[in-house]
Amino acid sequence: MPLRELLENINREDQSVPLAVERAIPQVEALVNATVDRLKQGGRLFYIGAGTSGRLGIVDASECPPTYGVPHGLIIGIIAGGDGAIRKAVEFAEDDTTQAWKDLQEHQVTEQDIVVGIAASGSTPYVVGGLQACRSRGIATGCIVCNANSPIAAEADYPVEIFTGPEFVTGSTRMKAGTAQKLVLNMLTTATMVQLGHVKGNKMVDMQLSNHKLVERGTRMLMEELQLTKPEAAALLQKYGSVRAAIEAYRNGEKE
Repeated sequence: MPLRELLENINREDQSVPLAVERAIPQVEALVNATVDRLKQGGRLFYIGAGTSGRLGIVDASECPPTYGVPHGLIIGIIAGGDGAIRKAVEFAEDDTTQAWKDLQEHQVTEQDIVVGIAASGSTPYVVGGLQACRSRGIATGCIVCNANSPIAAEADYPVEIFTGPEFVTGSTRMKAGTAQKLVLNMLTTATMVQLGHVKGNKMVDMQLSNHKLVERGTRMLMEELQLTKPEAAALLQKYGSVRAAIEAYRNGEKE
């Protein structure tokens, strides 16, 4: 087909994804509640997946510490084949039904934690085996899959099933399925962090000030929240090192 038609048809398919996610919001809600409960009790959130699904889990986990100021070990993404598989596919890594549990054991996974399997097909052996091992040991499990009646959903206490339908390029689940998984991951960790108090209004008050852009954003937050001039806000932020700490100190009378 002509290029313009090709692009329009891909876009048309993509537009169906948020609607598919919307239908699964009750399932997402249950998974968020379970995750918040575990994290409040000192547990952690693990993602396990292969290929695109594994990479999406790692992206989501890696973005939470700078965005919300949480420890790097609170949300952990694990991919079949190890970290090398983030950049280059590792052949047959997803077919090992025992490796996910071994990978989880390296992080001393316990009953306090929750493990979420991510797999478009819903049948990736690496994920199926990992969730089975967790459930047999009393560890809470969830999943994000894009097929109905899947083996992975059957092993999940809190399944999220997004039925995105056939891909524009048959079997290329990095497209609609991958987009759906990313949307759900966004919802899962954003809602969890809001519930845990890491957001004030819609502001990332616990973000790490790890570059000039974020320092500037933090300064603007203080200017808006406390009605300060830019030099005053910048000085306050530099002194206390975080937006939340600066706001609390200022309101407790420790003004610059």
